[in-house]
Amino acid sequence: MEEYSQEDWGNHSQDLHGYPTDQELDEIPVTKRTLKIKQESSEEAQKRDIMQNIVQILESVQLKWELFQSWTDFSRLHLSNKLAIFGIGYNTRWKEDIRYHYAEISSQVPLGKRLREYFNSEKPEGRIIMTRVQKMNWKNVYYKFLEITISEARCLELHMEIDWIPIAHSKPTGGNVVQYLLPGGIPKSPGLYAIGYEECMERPPSPHLERRSLDPGKEGRVDLETLSAQASLQVEIEPTRIIYCYLGIAEVRTLQQCLFLHFQANTKTFSKDWVGINGFLSQNCIVDPGVSPKSIYIKFVEVERDFLSAGSLVECLEKAIGYPLKFNN
Repeated sequence: MEEYSQEDWGNHSQDLHGYPTDQELDEIPVTKRTLKIKQESSEEAQKRDIMQNIVQILESVQLKWELFQSWTDFSRLHLSNKLAIFGIGYNTRWKEDIRYHYAEISSQVPLGKRLREYFNSEKPEGRIIMTRVQKMNWKNVYYKFLEITISEARCLELHMEIDWIPIAHSKPTGGNVVQYLLPGGIPKSPGLYAIGYEECMERPPSPHLERRSLDPGKEGRVDLETLSAQASLQVEIEPTRIIYCYLGIAEVRTLQQCLFLHFQANTKTFSKDWVGINGFLSQNCIVDPGVSPKSIYIKFVEVERDFLSAGSLVECLEKAIGYPLKFNN
């Protein structure tokens, strides 16, 4: 890495951080400034969550760190045209353990070009790394990467960037059967789609309530019915989360056709012998009086048909979410 003078560091400091000056802050009204800070904090939190997810993927496949020596190494043929998940790490003179500085899915730009940007002092990303090495904040810089296919890159995009769409259902017809109501706008093109369901976890009653029930103290006897009612009110509902249960590949059929077969056809030709995702969706349509079916969600992303056969898509998604897909096995 080329040397920079102390004067150069001062010139680069504002470029690195991009913070507004005091004069610029004074010119921004307080309400707009507060809104801007909230928007930036929300975006930063989202970026942090995505990076943490990428780090978890890299750690789950147990890749070894490679010591960075020269950025020209990234011009090598085996890195020049690959898509990959990569991480940048560092250690210090005081602590040899390598820690993550950054992680990214390079799904649009070849890995070699992206890494050169992080180790080239003329680029903003490389300038940050160069500064920390020259100021002895860091001792060595490392990198690791996992090559991925285009379809795997789109699969990870499906997980991290595409929102879930809730599936509505009709009122019970024919006694206790409901039907799914698919939304409009599902593409008539090939791609990937995921099906999930909402899971609601209940916490046990609070310890404080349990202590009161075991030791009524000076209040005398406790009415069991009153205590039971209090206990039911003390059960806390945790925030719901959507569990992935199936990843579909719309290669022969379109996304619209595949989802229609899952959600529409099965309610008309239901069989108790059905297993897998269709059996799960069909059984969810049969409800007891006064009971709603389990909430079902979908998400999808278009992918060119030629790319869908490459890669290990189910294993890719399972690594990203951290648990197996129930109906893909």
